[in-house]
Amino acid sequence: MKVLVLGSGIIGVSSAWYLAKAGHEVTVVDRLEGPALETSYANAGMLSFDYSTPWGAPGVPFKAIKWMMQDISPLLFSVKDFDANTIGWMMKMLGQCTQSAFDVNKERMLRVARYSADCFKELRAELDIPYDGRQKGTLEVFRTEKEMDGAAGDVAVLERCGVPHAMIDVDACLQHEPALANVREKIVGGLYLPGDETGDCFKFTNALADECKKLGVTFLMNTSIDGLDVQKGKITGVKTSAGTLTADNYLVALGSYSPHVLSKVGINVPIYPLKGYSLTMPIIDESKAPVSTVMDQTYKVAVTRFDDRIRVGGIAEIASYNKELQAKRRGNIEFTVKDLFPGAGDVEAAEFWTGLRPMTPDSAPILGGTQYDNLFLNTGHGTLGWTMSLGSGKFIADLMSGRTPDINPDGLAVSRYR
Repeated sequence: MKVLVLGSGIIGVSSAWYLAKAGHEVTVVDRLEGPALETSYANAGMLSFDYSTPWGAPGVPFKAIKWMMQDISPLLFSVKDFDANTIGWMMKMLGQCTQSAFDVNKERMLRVARYSADCFKELRAELDIPYDGRQKGTLEVFRTEKEMDGAAGDVAVLERCGVPHAMIDVDACLQHEPALANVREKIVGGLYLPGDETGDCFKFTNALADECKKLGVTFLMNTSIDGLDVQKGKITGVKTSAGTLTADNYLVALGSYSPHVLSKVGINVPIYPLKGYSLTMPIIDESKAPVSTVMDQTYKVAVTRFDDRIRVGGIAEIASYNKELQAKRRGNIEFTVKDLFPGAGDVEAAEFWTGLRPMTPDSAPILGGTQYDNLFLNTGHGTLGWTMSLGSGKFIADLMSGRTPDINPDGLAVSRYR
């Protein structure tokens, strides 16, 4: 079977890998010059297999108001970029802030994320892919007793879902992250998640793309995707700057840009480009650097360790497709690494980056078929594309190959929004 994969981020490349392993003739198409040059380029680096949780939850609207009143806020709005799509998506997301919706969405997310964790282990056993990978868990640190007490609800969810975790005191936090001893007085405890991992998504995606090429996958880069051709209820081609490309089956893995292509053929996916920022800096003092990922609960900023670099990622900015880099946003995420790991990295030499996370109102990805028998979707992963990448790729490859997926597909397809 000939398959066209639209998009060369971590989701598209993971899908191409599993499709090629299944014996299909695969071509990946992207408008950029290489894989993983958008959202996959400099994300926070967290592989949150066990802490995948919906953004929409009971109490979130009130928390959002509180966050916006903080000097360093994890949630920001760009009013000048508000449009009907922004308002409509926000209303849909607010509709997911109930306990019943949270429980359903959480289960769907964990289903994919935990499956993806298994896929990562299997792939590491098969391939030696260099990506600064570490399997040392995530430590969420609390700056106040009130924050720590407020985590009871999250812990209850972890217990219900059978997620390994531990609420720990300051001394235990320092055992996991010795560099925090330099700022011991700033934290009161933490939540440790041993099943989470870290790694450089850009490195991983490009290394996996190289492995795809060994299996015969073609990468058609610098090729813009303009739309889909439809005849008699089937997709008959993809209109691109290189002409119309044809295949037996088609997979849309375009992240935040998926709605632009799909809306033209009557498929409305409620994906919003939630803007995030990161800083990547060289380590200048190993003893002051984190060993894995530390999440600052107060500011919702993650500080992640790569081999010789530190990645700091955070902020959820509602700004539509505006990718402008703003200095004041840099200050928001720069504060955490300076405050918790002073002297660890060369902040002045850091690369400042922004990307658009393809967010659905219910936070779960959109995986599966459509009303067109030969058109499939692997998109809408929000902040967890890196986490869910291999699981989503294998799931969709099995589905497209006519095999029964390893996990239950219920509630993952776009049909849940009808």
